Amino acid sequence: MKLGIIGSGMIVKELLSITDLLKNVELEAICGTVRSKEKVDGLKNEYGIKHAVYSYAELLNMDVNTVYIGLPNNLHFSFAKEALEAGKNVIIEKPFTSNYQEAVILSLLAREKRLFIFEAITNQYLPNYNKIKEFLPTLGNMKIIQCNYSQYSSRYDSFKEGKSLPAFDPEFSGGALMDLNIYNIHYIVGLFGKPKNVEYYPNIERGIDTSGILILDYETFKCTCIGAKDCKAPIANNIQGDKGCIYQNTPTNICMNFEVLMNDGTNFFVNENNYEHRMVNEFLEFEDMIANNQLEKCYKRLEHSLTVCEVQTIARKKANIVFPADFDRM
Repeated sequence: MKLGIIGSGMIVKELLSITDLLKNVELEAICGTVRSKEKVDGLKNEYGIKHAVYSYAELLNMDVNTVYIGLPNNLHFSFAKEALEAGKNVIIEKPFTSNYQEAVILSLLAREKRLFIFEAITNQYLPNYNKIKEFLPTLGNMKIIQCNYSQYSSRYDSFKEGKSLPAFDPEFSGGALMDLNIYNIHYIVGLFGKPKNVEYYPNIERGIDTSGILILDYETFKCTCIGAKDCKAPIANNIQGDKGCIYQNTPTNICMNFEVLMNDGTNFFVNENNYEHRMVNEFLEFEDMIANNQLEKCYKRLEHSLTVCEVQTIARKKANIVFPADFDRM
């Protein structure tokens, strides 16, 4: 995989920190703005990236076959579309797009051009997550699922002072649903598929959700997903059936060890994650799918991302949280 990276923020640094474990990734180029030149040049030198450029068009004209997009949420669609149109495979950081309509457009374009497009959503690729899937039948009939990812954001203090920040700005497709609760949606949808009904009850300040409770109705069982950036609480995930439950006290994007607690008194811990960093497994799979031209496997993953985009879009609309992209794609 000849990788071109667009962006220089925290998530890009996290990716670069694991590239020594990705033996089939060649770091061809990193692209940023002239304003971020010092940061981009620093990353280029620190991680041995071949080129640093300051024009996306220049990046797309280089010997790059895959573009990684680590930009603010509102830019995911336009940068991905341009890369696909240039014949490049695409990896987009979560959330995939601002809304379901954008996700459908990218999906159709990728399929038309027979290109790979991935959402970099860590939990779907982690061994512990796959192990949870295996244990679900032992829990009996599902009853209640709870995911709470509450993490007080240091940026919330600035937001309360009146500053406009991407994480809390509708213009940037921000908010707690898109930042933290999106992991919970992926977690639940990956286990149980598309819910029958979606409701979202957010705490809204200046037009954006700083926290909220998402309810997913699967008819025979219910899920509550909490995502909060304006307060904190112990992180916990509980999958409760009538024969037992799975308890996990790490965020749904990290999906570390979990405990199986059965009604008959049987209790045991499980931890099959094989890398310390949460991003390694997903990128190893991206590498493998591209190297072996496994387009159908990629598109199966893409269908999952489309369902998650549909859920978050329904949730936002019901809560009257509107992004500019919602009008742009009408």
